[in-house]
Order: sequence, then structure tokens, then C-alpha cells
Amino acid sequence: MHWEQLLSLRRQGDTHKRLRVEQDEMRLGFEVDFDRIIFSSSFRSLQDKTQVIPLSKTDFVHTRLTHSLEVSVVGRTLGRIVGLELLQKYPHLHEVHGFQAHDFGAIVAASSLAHDIGNPPFGHSGEKAIGEYFSVGNGQQFQSLLTPSEWYDLIHFEGNANGFSLVTQDRPGVEGGLRLTYATLGAFMKYPKVSLPHKPTSNISDKKYGVFQADTLFFEEVATELGLPKRGGKDELRYARHPLAFLVEAADDICYTIIDFEDGINLGWISEDFALEYLMKMVRHAINVEKYNKLKTREDRISYLRAIAINALIQDAMKIFMDNESAILEGSYPFSLMDKSIYAAQMKDIIQLSVERIYKSKEVIEKEVRGHRILSLLLDVFIAASNRDFEGNPTQFDKLALSLLPERYRNSKDTLYERLLQICQFVSIQTDGKVVQLYEVLR
Repeated sequence: MHWEQLLSLRRQGDTHKRLRVEQDEMRLGFEVDFDRIIFSSSFRSLQDKTQVIPLSKTDFVHTRLTHSLEVSVVGRTLGRIVGLELLQKYPHLHEVHGFQAHDFGAIVAASSLAHDIGNPPFGHSGEKAIGEYFSVGNGQQFQSLLTPSEWYDLIHFEGNANGFSLVTQDRPGVEGGLRLTYATLGAFMKYPKVSLPHKPTSNISDKKYGVFQADTLFFEEVATELGLPKRGGKDELRYARHPLAFLVEAADDICYTIIDFEDGINLGWISEDFALEYLMKMVRHAINVEKYNKLKTREDRISYLRAIAINALIQDAMKIFMDNESAILEGSYPFSLMDKSIYAAQMKDIIQLSVERIYKSKEVIEKEVRGHRILSLLLDVFIAASNRDFEGNPTQFDKLALSLLPERYRNSKDTLYERLLQICQFVSIQTDGKVVQLYEVLR
């Protein structure tokens, strides 16, 4: 891979090449990506979507929106410091093409901002609820009518693939969705592959899939424009990661490790003594003891340690990236950056404690169970109504139910797969509170 190609400013529908040296320095193309994402309705819906604690009534617990903003901030910093290193290593990127360190920061910030945009209500349990509706629920009836790849997209509904679809899919009068730069789309795709064939490997980019069957043509266009190397057999649609996707992943790993932990502390599910012990293991070398001893509240002490921990992890992620930049450019680096962190053991300990005290808490599990039931009912009602409407014999209830859909989701698609995916995507863009409201109306 080549950096000048990976930093493509092209957008879907462009008829001419966009050059960095021709960009308006007051509002760069990569910064426009950030703006388009933050003003999108899909991004706004993250304000009432679960990060860890579903339907939380407390204002200090993170939602998907606050998490995404924080990941974006960490990603921007990480992108900039890596950008500085890369411009020193490859001076022609600036001298010939005009790229600056903040271009790398802007790409990673925008991709990080959008990284959870396709996640359904109730977090990862929402993904499982949609998948299990088809694999073991009423959606089983459709298996014989779909191709294996289409079926796999549904039974393993994936927020990453849904996110790519949401930011790129055409709408009436809007070609290419948000029309993000191909560089940002590339950095967004942590898993640049379709769902099948499913071949578990030790490569981190094969952990999940990132593209629905409905979006393969544009996915290939983006990968080709960026020069991403193909991986696997000739019939497989699988590419190497865009190098900046490693930074997006690292920013997410850093934030959810430290900040989910902080949520557990603020909720009282993890004691301050435990928290201080675990965080101290990571940041003891960087603490200003005099300043720390002046902090009188738990919140201030935890906040101070969190800031030091995040900074230490950012610096470490940059070093790991640059140490392995050649392998990353070749598409042969198989690990996430934080897997190789000098703080990997401490991060693992923090995550394990978060799993025990937060993710498996009674409060979280009870709300996930409720979310599972809610999403199943919504899929039942809207899929049946959409299919009967397509066949020309909708009931009065079907008509009323479909009238609740935004206009872009009311038009019945030509194929069963597209109709099923359209309803899944409608459900996925709803907030936690909105699906609860719909459930109360429809049940």
C-alpha cells in the first residue's frame, strides 16, 4: 500500500481527482467528513443508545454518543502524532502532495466518530437479538429463500457492516449517503470483508465482517481506489485493512477499557480502592504525587488517573504502529495495536474486572433481556407488514404499522433479502428509548 493513495480525498460520484494541494485550508475535505457525520441523524441517535448500561437514568454514565465523541478525540490525537512521524519518514507526502499531520488526525477522528454508528439499540446484545430472531426465532422461515451469504448477514447481524451501509447507501436524491472521503471510509472499516466464507484466523481483521452483500460493489470500488491488497482466494471478497483503521481500533480499545471502568466506579459497582489499585499499576510512573495528594474527591482522583492512563496508552499505540508500519503497509500485520501494548496485562485486568462487576451485573442483564424481547417483536411486526405490502395484500394493521416508518424505509425493496435488511436497519437506527416506545404501541 502507498500512503498517497491511502489518503484519497475522492468521494462517491466524483468525476475528477481531488488533490490535497488544492484543498481549502480553512475547511479541509477530511474535516468535512467529521462535520457530515456529526450532523447526521444516525449519529444523533447515539445519544440514547447503550454503551454499557442500557436505559440508564444517570447523567454521568456514557452513551454511545459520548463514547464516540471521546474515541474521536483520542483518535484525533493518535492520528496527529502518527502523522508527524509518517511525514518525517516520508517527506514527499508533504513536499509533493501537501499532506499535513492534522490530515491524519482528521481522518482518524472522523472514522472514530462514526465507528459505532451502525450499532443497534441495547449495545452488542441488540446485535445478538437481531441475529437470533433469524437463527432461532420467527425469522427462520426465510432461510430457504435466501443465498447462504444473505442468510449469514442476517443471522450474524453486524454493527460494523451496518455502519458502512448507513454512511454510504443511496437515498432518493442523495447519492452515496454522507459521501465521505474514501480515506475515511477505509479507516472506518476494521473488518474489510463480507460475511462468507467464514474462516476463523488469527488475523484481527478477520474477527468479524464489515460489509453486507447489498454493499459489495461500492466496497470494492473503495478498496480499489485506496489500493488495499486482496487477501484469501480469488473468489473471496476480503482485503487488508487500511493502516489508519488500526488507530481507530486502538482509540476505541483505549476508551472502552478505561472509561467503561470509570462508569462502573461512578455507579458504585467497582470500589474506589479497587479502581485506584488497578489504575495505579498502569500510571504509577507518570503520577505527580504532590498534585494527586491535593485531590479531595473520588471523581477528581479517578479523572486524574484516567487522563494519565489514556495519554500513556496513546503514546504506546503510536510507538507500536510506527515499529510495525512496514508490515501494516504490506497488509501482513495480524494484531490489534493494544494487543502488543506494554500495558496489555493491566488492560486485561481492568477489562476482566469490568466484565465481572459491570457487563454481568444484574441491572445490565435485566435490561438486555428486555431489549431482546422488544427487538424481536418489532422485527416480527414490520417484516410481516413489509412483505404483505410488497405482495399487495397488506392488512389495515400493516398499513398503520408501516406509516410509523420514516419514508425512506416504507418503499418495499425488490428482493426479500433487501426487505429484511431494510427492516433490520430501520430497527438498528432507533434509540433505546424509541424502540421501547414503539414496543408499547405495537404489542
